[in-house]
Formats: sequence, structure tokens, C-alpha cells
Amino acid sequence: MTVTDLCRGAAAAARQLRLTPTEVKDRVLEQFAAAIDGQRERLKAANALDVEAAREAGTSDTLIDRLTLTDKRISGMAGAIRTIVGLPDPVGAVTGGRTRPNGLLIEQVREPLGVVAVVYEARPNVTADVAALCLKSGNAAVLRGSSIARHSNAAIAAVIGRVLADQDEVPAEAVQLIADTSHDSVLELLHARDFVDLVVPRGGPGLINLVRDNAKVPTVIDGDGNCHTYVDASADPAMATSIVVNAKTSRPSVCNAMETLLVHRDLAETWLPGALDELSALGVEIRGDERTRQAWPKAVEALDADWSTEYLDLILAVRVVDGLDQALDHIDRYGTGNADGIVAGDIAVARRFARSVDSGSVFVNTSTRYSDGGEFGYGVEIGVSTQKLHARGPMGLESLTCVKNVVWGEGQVRVL
Repeated sequence: MTVTDLCRGAAAAARQLRLTPTEVKDRVLEQFAAAIDGQRERLKAANALDVEAAREAGTSDTLIDRLTLTDKRISGMAGAIRTIVGLPDPVGAVTGGRTRPNGLLIEQVREPLGVVAVVYEARPNVTADVAALCLKSGNAAVLRGSSIARHSNAAIAAVIGRVLADQDEVPAEAVQLIADTSHDSVLELLHARDFVDLVVPRGGPGLINLVRDNAKVPTVIDGDGNCHTYVDASADPAMATSIVVNAKTSRPSVCNAMETLLVHRDLAETWLPGALDELSALGVEIRGDERTRQAWPKAVEALDADWSTEYLDLILAVRVVDGLDQALDHIDRYGTGNADGIVAGDIAVARRFARSVDSGSVFVNTSTRYSDGGEFGYGVEIGVSTQKLHARGPMGLESLTCVKNVVWGEGQVRVL
């Protein structure tokens, strides 16, 4: 089947899914989770083929980390699906309403988008996450993974496909995997405007630019994560160290990891050297501006490109700034609108930072690593939107719906 054929089938399934009761969707999702738990050896065997091929191809450790399925991560996939089961169904929820002077009752009601397609790289867990989020929100899912995770994605999709084939309440075409991992398959998907309602690309700059330049269907960009943490002069030193170490080192390969540390000048000689010592001991390479290198001479000189780089590795750019205004200017220039944070004891400074930073998620006295649909209580996320229409930040169930107006009358007709 061509990509267009798969999208056509998904569109037909979406028309049925929009009317599927919550209890039916939840029952099928429970079966998804049980099947993933029960087929973990099959999933690990398929994933081992991808990991071995990636190592032989010289793939970076960062990408291999994203690719690898462990028992813990498989349990996490199943657990995330069960979390979604426990979340409220957004479909049919009335978000607002009013009665007009002429007696008309106007309600804003959530409904599914229709067909949601996700193009993603490396992470095979996205296959299960997107399938579950789309089903719960009444959407059909079209999945196009990358060649590096071909066997893993196919195995997960096959497990889900078997569940759908063995029941008759949800159409089997509700979850579709595009096996073709060529450039042309993405282009065909991006042109399927008669059948696809939203495309979410999750990957590097090459994929994002391909989507931006060629999409004829609506898109939400899951963009870069050049995340910043600003440590203000009013910060608690121990708290600041704990937060920046976590933000950089807990999992450097993900988009919510801190890539740039901005430090108030009053802390350059007191707090910064100790914090950088701790980061360095954990394997972090420090690339600093002149004032950072004066305070901590072991730092490598930061080039201009370092301020705009998403390292996804144990590398950190560090700049000493004169205060909040300079930190905000830096983030405004180099940030990607994903996640940025501040450590500050001065509540006025923290509030100004939170209102001024143009990011989908802002973190006050906590780590940017919390920028995640699961941590936000969404179960999982379909992506992290770095744009403002129609969704922003981690995208959960509500982001896969739109609001329509339902007008209730008693025979009123418009005269003018």
C-alpha cells in the first residue's frame, strides 16, 4: 500500500473513532499495555538488531541511547499507556458556553482532529506513545519512524496491530505504520492534505526543515531544545548546584536537558567554581565566556556557535551575565522556545523571568528536565511544540483536539 492509501484508511477509521465511547477506547488501551508487557522479549530482540546495526554504522552514543529498549523502558511504555487510560477523555468536553439574548445556547466542545501523523527519529517508544494518545483522543495515528529503528518500530506496531485485529470495536486502521523509511515517503505524507489533519515532526534540523519547506498539511513543529538555566544572585547556592547538575547530567541526550548555564556576576567567584567542579567531575566539558574562564580556568573558550548549539551530550556552555536583563537578552537571541529556567530566591526576579521568557515551559527553582508530558500529568506527549499555534509545550490529549461551536436553539431564525 502507498502512503496515500494508508492515510486514506486512517481517515476512514477516524470517522468511526470520533464516536467511539471512552470505555471502549480504554479497554483497547489496556490490551495495548498488556500486549507490550507480554511481548517484551520479542521487542528486545527486534531492538537488538537496530542497536547492533547502529553501532556498526558508527552512530553516536547519544542516538543509541535514544534507540535502545531496555526492560525498564518497555515497562515504561506499558505504564504510560495505563496512565493514559486513567486520564479524562477530552472528546466531548464542554470548555465554555453562553446564552445569547435571543435564547441561543452556544457551547465550545472538544472533538478529535482526525488523522494525526508523526514523523520521528530513533526513539521506538514513540510508536506506542502516539498510538495510545491518538486512540484515547479519538484520532487515527499514522506513524513514520526512521530507518535506524526499523525493526523496533515494526515489532511494536505489530503488537498493537494484533490487538486491533483481534477485536471489532475499534477499526484496525486506527494505527498505521509506514514501513517505507525513504525521503519520498515523508514527502508523500506531507502532501496528503485530503486525509491528514496534522503532522508532527520529531527529529533533527534536517527533518524539521524538510517539513517546513514541503508540508501541504498543517504541522506542529517539535523543535530544538537549546534550554537555559539562569542562576540569579539571590539563588540558594545548594539548590542551584543541585538543579543545574540534574538539568545537565541526568539524561543529556534529551531535548529538555540544559545546554547553556547563565550565572549572575555576583556568583562568578563564589558559587560558580564549585558548581563547575561538580559538573566536570561528572564528565561535563565546560565551554565558557571570558568571565567564566577567569573564574574557572579549566573551561574551553566558548565560540559564538556554542550559544546556539543543542549538544545532546555532556557539554555545557557557560556565560557570566550582569543580571536578569542580560540573561533574558541572551535567551531571546539564542533560545529555541522549548524550556528555560531560573534559580532565584527573589520572587520578583523569578516572576519577571517567568513572564518575560518566550518559551513553551518555564521552570522556577526546578530543573528543565521536568519539561515532559508524563511529568506534567499528560501520560506521555506526542511532541513538545516550540510554536504557538495551535499547541505549545508538551502536547498531551487536549492538544490532539480542537474546539467547535455547538449552537442550541428553539426555532430562532436570523432576521438581519
